[in-house]
Amino acid sequence: MSAIASSPLALCHQSLGARMIPFAGWNLPVEYSGLLAEHKATRQAAGLFDISHMGQVRALGKGALPALASLLANDPAKLRDGEGQYTFLLNQHGGVIDDLFLYRLGSEEYLLVVNASRHLEDLQVLTNSGCKDVLFQGAPGHTAGMALQGPKSPEILSRMLKADHTNPVPPARNRIAKYRLAGHEVLVAATGYTGEDGFEIFTDLSAGPVIWNAVLEAGKTDGLLPCGLGSRDSLRLEAGFPLNGQDLSPEITPIEAGLGFFVDLNQIRPFPGRPVLEEQKKNGTRRLCVGLKGQPGQPPPRHDYPVFQGDRKIGVITSGVPSPTLGHGIALALITTPAPACGQDLEFEVRGRRVPVKVSPRRFIPKK
Repeated sequence: MSAIASSPLALCHQSLGARMIPFAGWNLPVEYSGLLAEHKATRQAAGLFDISHMGQVRALGKGALPALASLLANDPAKLRDGEGQYTFLLNQHGGVIDDLFLYRLGSEEYLLVVNASRHLEDLQVLTNSGCKDVLFQGAPGHTAGMALQGPKSPEILSRMLKADHTNPVPPARNRIAKYRLAGHEVLVAATGYTGEDGFEIFTDLSAGPVIWNAVLEAGKTDGLLPCGLGSRDSLRLEAGFPLNGQDLSPEITPIEAGLGFFVDLNQIRPFPGRPVLEEQKKNGTRRLCVGLKGQPGQPPPRHDYPVFQGDRKIGVITSGVPSPTLGHGIALALITTPAPACGQDLEFEVRGRRVPVKVSPRRFIPKK
């Protein structure tokens, strides 16, 4: 893949007047009508996001399940056909190479949706694992993808499926199924990165622009807006979702990130980093991710700002934004343990100034 790749939806973004920026090796829209408008549309109606940059890797063959069970932190044996789960590809120290979504399409076919910046590394780790009777395949940029998110997204998608004379019932949460949409074959997964109900739609390169335009047209009267990376970041942080490379990294384990629920140690199966995670689950960690809640009118927290408890530096902000929904800054921070309790006062520092924040749950808006 070239240094900066173009999305298969590039002409759609150009026609909509999107402002484009480089991200993870791709030229992608950061906003169309504005971050606040796009954020509000997704929370109240629906937003459509280009996720063609997200990598897609297929695991094929009778050895697919045992291979994935030996490589991923969540246990893929729990999945039935058409189900998906959030999981991690780890290094030997328990650090996160990538966080990803795994779908079981059949007994010998799995789909891994991975982060764009980790696609090639993931594929190398998977193919060099030495696992037998499995083929891992999926070059960057070989498919198109989009995410329809928001409370009105089920209604919009149902109308479109019905118009194609296909099953008008979208998949249930964390499930995936094949459909026809705008005359083309698609995979639709009931997953997303915004904290809202929604769907991720995967299709071939030529069908991508057709489906993108059809979804926008179908949702126009519902208040659907095309949305960029800017609103995607504020939406995901309000929901407490991590960003790979900031809240997760090869130096941060899922336990430290507060995501131990997605590490399954119930079955006896080796996978990279398991001994480290077992030790951390048993005896705790030296640091932990917490939520931080700011105050209206104060500077928002940002990535890499130091966090203080009195005069003592106790950690660093990994992600921070002004929350459009709440009207104040929010952040995730990695701090030394024992972690201060929710409601306790801390500070972060920006340009030599200390700004007050309170410890909060990592999810800043109610779960739906």
